Amino acid sequence: MADELTKIAEESTRGGFYLITGTASATIIMAIASIIIARLLGPELYGQYTLALITPQLLLLFTDLGINQGIIKFTATFRVKNESHRIKRVIKYGLILRATAGTLIFLLNYLLADFFAAMLLQRPELAIYIRIAAISVLFQAIFTTITSAFVGLDKTEYNALASNLQASAKAIISLTLVLLGFGIAGAVTGYVASYALAVIPSLAILAVTVRGYKSDPKPEDDRIVSELKTILIYGVPLYISALLSGFIPIYQNVILAFFATDADIGNYKAAVNFISLMHVVTVPITTALLPAFSKLNSSTQEKVRTFYKLANKYTSIVIFPLTFLIILLSKQIVEIIYGHEYHLAPTFLAIYSLLYFLVGLGYLVLPSLYNGIGETKMTFKMSLIAFATIVSLSPLFTKYYSVPGLISAFLLANGCGVAYGLYNAKKKFQITIEIHKMLKIFLNSAASSIPVFILLYIGHFPKLITILLCGGLYLLFYLTLTPLTRAITKFELEKLKEIVKKLNF
Repeated sequence: MADELTKIAEESTRGGFYLITGTASATIIMAIASIIIARLLGPELYGQYTLALITPQLLLLFTDLGINQGIIKFTATFRVKNESHRIKRVIKYGLILRATAGTLIFLLNYLLADFFAAMLLQRPELAIYIRIAAISVLFQAIFTTITSAFVGLDKTEYNALASNLQASAKAIISLTLVLLGFGIAGAVTGYVASYALAVIPSLAILAVTVRGYKSDPKPEDDRIVSELKTILIYGVPLYISALLSGFIPIYQNVILAFFATDADIGNYKAAVNFISLMHVVTVPITTALLPAFSKLNSSTQEKVRTFYKLANKYTSIVIFPLTFLIILLSKQIVEIIYGHEYHLAPTFLAIYSLLYFLVGLGYLVLPSLYNGIGETKMTFKMSLIAFATIVSLSPLFTKYYSVPGLISAFLLANGCGVAYGLYNAKKKFQITIEIHKMLKIFLNSAASSIPVFILLYIGHFPKLITILLCGGLYLLFYLTLTPLTRAITKFELEKLKEIVKKLNF
């Protein structure tokens, strides 16, 4: 069991390395561009830019059909089973399905832009920008399918390359057009053009990558139907889950359009933009764990349980301290990046960051567990619970407490979904939270905040110096407390060292 888990851990670590570094660089590029655009446009126009992307982002969800997750799972599974002839078919039919869906959704979005602007956003003047943004649906659908195929094929370095091509194109084109005076139209055009330009080289790389896999010379119709059925049976619950989860930020923006000012929306968007930097770590973790759990699909409950506990522990060791640091330094971070104009954003950022304390309960690992072993209906149920809670609580909370109320409803909803997923994991796999270990990691993270808090209280350094000093001080205390309290043991450190040595980057 140890050898199998170690091998899977090695592959997951390699994939996670490229996903984290690729996501990090792409996110940094887009974050810098977004910050500059936000400062150039100002809170009000930046809020309108955010609203203009709502309907394309919402309708994009309807193109997914669960295909991306299905491609990741089945390409990984077929590679383990040596069924390479099925890999090409899964990727090919997945691309065709998403391209077809993307074309239909683009047409719908374009034709109904006036309706969406007037009825959904309460801002008819945004219709022209919605039409421009609608074009992105087709290219984004194809692009995300290609990058999912790279993950399933264990070619995450190509996923990183594609993500950085898209991010760089968006930054260059959007900033150029905004600086030339095109305002919101320029920012939206850059968003669209980045996906169109990134699709072409990404598709070429994918074609070269799968060339080495054998395929049936003349696949029969029943084989085509069989592959499509396999993808859709697995993917439909995930598709509905993605619709529900993806609808949440869109729904939140609509609620804000009714109960908040454009400036409040701009401040909220600024906070969300920064919290998206957490995705540099969280998205690669969940993406890399999906193929890992897929390879354990036929394994014993003991292996699944052991791998789950390891994944959740190491995820918490990374995420907890990052969360504390963001909360502590939210004011300095926002003022450096966005300026004093976004004076509400630090509060929104600190409240939103509380979401990542749910990591200790399995917030990031539970979906990968269920999707990897094929229990996608459970992922759907978790999403449904979170969705229903948000839909019912958000209007009331936002009406009385504005943006903080909206974020509070979001936190409560996610907590309910995670609690349900954990309850079922305990029933099926006897998975339980190792409370003493999670508490130890949490307390180490909290204790490391004390010297940082004191420094913030007594220090009067420039903001950037403050962030660097506080970050270094926090890291020093955290790295000291973690081994001292045996939150991570010497044996675990040696094992991690052994895994990293075996990787070929």
